[in-house]
Amino acid sequence: MKIRFFIMLLMLVIALNTDCKESDDVNYLELASLMIKDDNLDRAEVALSQINLEDEELDLQRFYVISALLNVKRNNHQQTIEFIQKAKQLGKVEAVMDVYLAQAAYSTEDYQLAINALDSAGADIAKIPSIYHMKSQSYWNLQDSVNAIAVLEQAEKIFPQDGSFPRRKVFYYIELGYNKEAMELGQSYLNQFEGKPEDFIAIGNAIKSTGDNENALEFLEKARLQYPHNLDINKSLAAVYINEEKYLSAARIIHEASFTNSELTKEAAELYRRSGNVFLALSLNSLIENQTEKLKQRLSILIQMENFEQAAAMEEDLLRTRTIADDNIKYA
Repeated sequence: MKIRFFIMLLMLVIALNTDCKESDDVNYLELASLMIKDDNLDRAEVALSQINLEDEELDLQRFYVISALLNVKRNNHQQTIEFIQKAKQLGKVEAVMDVYLAQAAYSTEDYQLAINALDSAGADIAKIPSIYHMKSQSYWNLQDSVNAIAVLEQAEKIFPQDGSFPRRKVFYYIELGYNKEAMELGQSYLNQFEGKPEDFIAIGNAIKSTGDNENALEFLEKARLQYPHNLDINKSLAAVYINEEKYLSAARIIHEASFTNSELTKEAAELYRRSGNVFLALSLNSLIENQTEKLKQRLSILIQMENFEQAAAMEEDLLRTRTIADDNIKYA
């Protein structure tokens, strides 16, 4: 390791003094800066290690800044924080260093430090959208929902064409339990920014995840009106009806979707069975292509119908497809 260190150091000196080999006046600080720009991080570290911190002519703040940049490149978040804070103690730093400090603090979950760093950066970063997302989420992670939403609303005024801010606000409202307001805000966002089906699904499922099936149904029903043939919207809507044990409503949605996706036929038949519409379930069951799945479901339907004679008559088919080996079938 020592040999490698001295070889690297020698290479650095030679690189800097190609035309003046006899000179020992090497500016390791500037050399390290150049090495970082070229992504020669190991060499930059070697150069920094040669600097005498007791040298009265050393620009100590710049040393801390360059050391911080090296650690930014290496994703060493804690070291980045320490070096930038040392640099700030010696005077004002460029706004980009405050941004690096905020990013490192956010990565270490020091959200208050992230907020403070962004505030310190001032107007120089006022036109960077991602800054507002980081600041808002930092407040949110500190359970300060008021300021989290206030930052988003500030960003909406600065970036009126950026839909990411009202979208994030919708999900904040949902997490706070303001589902009705979230639905209205979500609909406004979707109308203004021409929301895609996946946006409707994400908002609807987020509302559902809070246990508010009523508002989730209302929102996803509107989505289905706008995108009647979108499979994912139909499946999400059906899932909410299933949560509500409204199997017939779910069955009708999945049945309609199965017209263009035959893989849903079995699911539609099962939902009709659960809803008590056994004859319709039996009819759809006959369309299932997978014979094993078809026979298993058919047997359960016949048993529910208490048609034990036809169920018993299926023994040969069950043996042929080895379906009877299934323990669930054996003891049905």
